[in-house]
Amino acid sequence: MAVYISEVIQHVLKLNGHLSICLLLSSPILLSSPLLSSPLLASPSLSSPPLPSPLPPPLLSSPLLSDFDQLPHDIPISATIADIEEKKGFIDYYRFVIEVRTRGGSKYLIYRRYSQFFNLHSDLELKHSPGDQGTSGPNTCRLPTLPGKVFIGNKKEIAENRIPELNTYMKRLLGLPTWVLLDDDIRMFFYQTESDSQHQPRALRRLRPPTRRVKTVKTNQTDVFSSPRAEVVFDFSGSGRLELSMKAGEVIFLLRRVNTDWLEGTVSNRTGIFPESFVKIIKPLPESDSDGENGGASGKGAGSYSCLRCYLLTPQGVDTRDVCVEEDISTQPSYKELLARMRDVFKVDGNIALNYRDPEGDLVRLLDDGDVALMVADGRGQRSKVKRPVNQFPWELHVTAASDLSVYNTEI
Repeated sequence: MAVYISEVIQHVLKLNGHLSICLLLSSPILLSSPLLSSPLLASPSLSSPPLPSPLPPPLLSSPLLSDFDQLPHDIPISATIADIEEKKGFIDYYRFVIEVRTRGGSKYLIYRRYSQFFNLHSDLELKHSPGDQGTSGPNTCRLPTLPGKVFIGNKKEIAENRIPELNTYMKRLLGLPTWVLLDDDIRMFFYQTESDSQHQPRALRRLRPPTRRVKTVKTNQTDVFSSPRAEVVFDFSGSGRLELSMKAGEVIFLLRRVNTDWLEGTVSNRTGIFPESFVKIIKPLPESDSDGENGGASGKGAGSYSCLRCYLLTPQGVDTRDVCVEEDISTQPSYKELLARMRDVFKVDGNIALNYRDPEGDLVRLLDDGDVALMVADGRGQRSKVKRPVNQFPWELHVTAASDLSVYNTEI
């Protein structure tokens, strides 16, 4: 019996095949034999070769993702101009209110000037336009045509006429190959900045469905002192025909809220608008009358308007104006911006000169941006000495005729 088992083992060692091992294990003699526990049989050399791995199940056919589907969710894919808004800064201009949609489905509003469109297009031309010989490379493409600059005309009409052209430009720009949409300049142009997110839109005429204006009828107040009213704290000299000039101590009867910064009221048979920061509210308007562009007083935050006190010095006397602009109180305008604004406010024939008063009270003529910086610095240094509205610039402008040198202290 031992001889027979030994021969079988030798046979296994010689063949070392799968079938031989199967026969060996199926033998009734070997199953009961202690040789099966031998280290010789347990060695790797006696083990059978590994069975081939089973084939994986066939993969289900799935469509490949397109380049567009692989874009990040914050990439802009469409943009439409919803309205235009006038920005009344030291220089008045119109900007476009644009509704942007991203690939992720979100929507938001951004505010851009035509000059920003122009700068974007110029940067894209430098990077992606074909060369002078029309040769194209891996990073070149045919850009859409941007409407050109207009130098003469009504600013509002120019902005209105540009809306369809700029809508077409943005549609074609965002329809370029996906690798163009990843360009940093395009992404930054359509990115919603912090200033964009904080600004509250006004009408959005092109996004609003047509509606009928409902006219509300207000009942007359029997007791005028039960009406909403405010006391004037600081003198205000309106710079436009719609603005209400008022003196400190007067009581203004409030009619409505124009926006977060301005109210409309009446005093001494005169009606107009005025900045809220110049008055103290005695009895506020009801919520139903706070129907301005930005909602009621509940939406009131830090004022977006700042007011500049300026004087026109003439032989006939002094003409005082408060010019309110959509600028932050910390803004430092350029000399050219101030000169253009003062010409527009006072409508003076001939050349004018801009001046400010130094801490000693003497007039100092402004000649360039460096002088404006000195004026702003002096005004900020005197801020604590003069009581002003919170949104009034700490410096003031004095406008004189350029040829009038008698206003200056020439004593040595």
